[in-house]
Amino acid sequence: MEKYQIQFSGLKPGLHNFELTLDHSFFEHYSYSDITDCKIKILTEMEKDERMLVFLFDILGTLGMVCDRCGDPLVIEIAGKQNLVVKLSDHYEEESEDILIIKESDGRVDISHFLYEYVCVMLPAHRVHGNDSKGKSLCNPDVIKRLEDPDFTHEPDPRWEVLRKLKEKE
Repeated sequence: MEKYQIQFSGLKPGLHNFELTLDHSFFEHYSYSDITDCKIKILTEMEKDERMLVFLFDILGTLGMVCDRCGDPLVIEIAGKQNLVVKLSDHYEEESEDILIIKESDGRVDISHFLYEYVCVMLPAHRVHGNDSKGKSLCNPDVIKRLEDPDFTHEPDPRWEVLRKLKEKE
């Protein structure tokens, strides 16, 4: 995760550009198991002042996930911009979700956790395949057929029946 630590000591005041990439291995450091694949490019512009760093992240890429409806693989495109302000001080503190205070003596700032949060915020709440031009779902047709079958029943787990009887006794 060292490539997500931006070295600012030794840089002159002004604009500095970085290009970062995220792949599946990035998300393995976090416990986000829904992501099966990842190809994200982050163009980072950092403006360095004497006591502050201002980051602008331009995030663009795709994530592989599993469809919430049919369970088949799904590719989600994300795009967005995020800002982060890092104040240089003699102590650590997180003022808000987009303002961080770090020790100037560290000489570098770790932005990995912020990148993780930015990508997670860009994910849609409902992750399903879209529809084709005729309005028909692109989800697995066998699964959709089974979900829409009014005659489909399943046998309940017998352990639930035991618990239901215990509840009825009360």
